[in-house]
Amino acid sequence: MQPAASPWRALTAGAIVAVICTGSVSVAVPAPTTGRGSYRELHSLADLSAQRLGTAGRVAAAKWGAGGPVDDPTREQQVLDAAARQAREVRADPVATVKIFRDRIEANKQVQRALHSRWNANPADAPEETPDLSVVGGEINRLNLALVRGIAVSAASRAAPSCRATLTAATVQVRHARRLDRVHTAALARALRFVCAGASAEVS
Repeated sequence: MQPAASPWRALTAGAIVAVICTGSVSVAVPAPTTGRGSYRELHSLADLSAQRLGTAGRVAAAKWGAGGPVDDPTREQQVLDAAARQAREVRADPVATVKIFRDRIEANKQVQRALHSRWNANPADAPEETPDLSVVGGEINRLNLALVRGIAVSAASRAAPSCRATLTAATVQVRHARRLDRVHTAALARALRFVCAGASAEVS
């Protein structure tokens, strides 16, 4: 007997983003009953990306305190080069890994720009202390390495036809579990748009 088709499969690319950003699907929606290994792997990628976005506020505050811009092309290229190197070490696809990391960087900058805009509009809300980026950097490096490893072990799941639907289900769960606000929710969608093999820019 064939298993019942998952309702997630009916979601279009646009609907997927709407579900993630509006939270219109209840957190009580269960994980897919098939491909549980795939769900765990894609959930891990979504959760690691959400954790990485969780550091964006401290990075934004450090840049704000130093009077520096959000964009840091030199540092960004160092991150991409490190991701490619680590991908080869763990036998992940370095091209796919860099593509995912590039979106992850842009997603983090999306949060940073939103915070800087908020602080410019309301200086009273701006952080009074400047975080030490060297401390935050240790956490970021740990999350980056975990993501590279997650990309390596999820190759089959990311190539599966059900990837987008499964990733959407996982991302909705992460969004609710971590109580992401609208800024971080939108950034998470950006961070994950190329996780599934063959994903196109329309997904974001």
